[in-house]
Amino acid sequence: MTANIPSTSHGNFDVNKAIDEGKFSAYQKYIYLLAALTITLDGFDGQMIGYAIPMIMKEWGVTRGAFSIAVACGLMGMAVGSLSAGMIADKIGRKPVLVASVLLFAISTFLIGYAPDVTTIAIIRFFAGIGIGATLPAATTLTAEFIPLRHRTMAVTTAIVCYPLGGMLAGLAAGQILPTQGWRAFFFIGGAIPIAYAMILILFLRESPKYLVRQTSRWEELRALMTRMSHEVAHVREFTDGVIVAAKQGSIADLFRHGRASDTVWLWISFFMIQLSIYTAYSWLPTMLTTEGLSPALAGMGLTAYNFGGIFGAVLCALAINRFGSRWPMIFWAAMSAVTALGLKIVNVTAATETFLWGLGLHGLFVTALQCAMFALCAHIYPTLIRTTGAASAMAFGRIGAFTSAFAGAAMITAGGASAYLNLLGGSMIVTAVGLAMVRAHIGPKR
Repeated sequence: MTANIPSTSHGNFDVNKAIDEGKFSAYQKYIYLLAALTITLDGFDGQMIGYAIPMIMKEWGVTRGAFSIAVACGLMGMAVGSLSAGMIADKIGRKPVLVASVLLFAISTFLIGYAPDVTTIAIIRFFAGIGIGATLPAATTLTAEFIPLRHRTMAVTTAIVCYPLGGMLAGLAAGQILPTQGWRAFFFIGGAIPIAYAMILILFLRESPKYLVRQTSRWEELRALMTRMSHEVAHVREFTDGVIVAAKQGSIADLFRHGRASDTVWLWISFFMIQLSIYTAYSWLPTMLTTEGLSPALAGMGLTAYNFGGIFGAVLCALAINRFGSRWPMIFWAAMSAVTALGLKIVNVTAATETFLWGLGLHGLFVTALQCAMFALCAHIYPTLIRTTGAASAMAFGRIGAFTSAFAGAAMITAGGASAYLNLLGGSMIVTAVGLAMVRAHIGPKR
């Protein structure tokens, strides 16, 4: 059973309409799975450093401040990768950027296992960060452009939730590998797996049809792809995406045109603040917990619980957005992220460790889920031509917040321990809630 052809009397085929209104074919689900697994590995390698820092610091006798440079270099690389990947992917396609990004972070992660000092880790982590930062916007855009509109919010959100899933798996792996084989083996394994997976992407991943429609020289490739997605296009003479094709490719300036300026600014602020909060957790949560007196094993469980909560929260948030639209669910999730972080200040870490870990899981349920939903919001706000640029630029601003966390997290732990650290987590989410309230072009409720 094939889908109806969105065509005109002249034999045109509207690819955008066909995907948005067509069925969710088995082949589209297969592409979605490839993208989700890519994001899982991105999350695994992206969060490995947070689990390894306490062991490396102890082995080399370095301070939190000294290691902040290594953390910052990785996060700076993520900012570079997030911004450059979007513009490059809008010009040369999603697949080549995604494959190159995975190979870059995979090889770099593997090389960290050979590092003799913090400076070397910082340099290698910068290049790993470029790959990690580029992977997420490319993979989420690819997902959004393959999925029918009625499933898109859930698909993008559940794909992005694979990032904290990868972080959780990294925590479980760290618990098994770090005590017995050490941090070097941890990075060797974390690099080898995505290197192998990149080969799978090269062989089996296909380019986005919404990108191919603008490349007339690749229309036969598009024709074959649409056929695999259950559309009858054998006799179609011309493909279109339903809008006038501009002569130029997407640019950052386009994000501020046609009434999008205010939403772009508030979206960037929201991404900055939520990434400040999240990467303060990803990079420094185990270190903060060991500083408060917990064992390295329990400290690692804190970040694992944080990621575990985010997996469930993302699904709940996506369901709420599908039902009620994105405005009020996202504002609620941001507010609860602040409440749960600041509420943990009344819990004594060492006297009520189990309660504190459960609280971290609850906080992760809200804040990590909210970040996942924000990518779906990006895909909604920006049209195809600038969608990757829009997502990548927002993520780049987020990476600046993440970069700030490399120093802010360590400074808060040194200055005020758990209390100051939680103030940073909660305060940044209050600003995020305000930013999301100011965005006008939210996703509407499902009808």
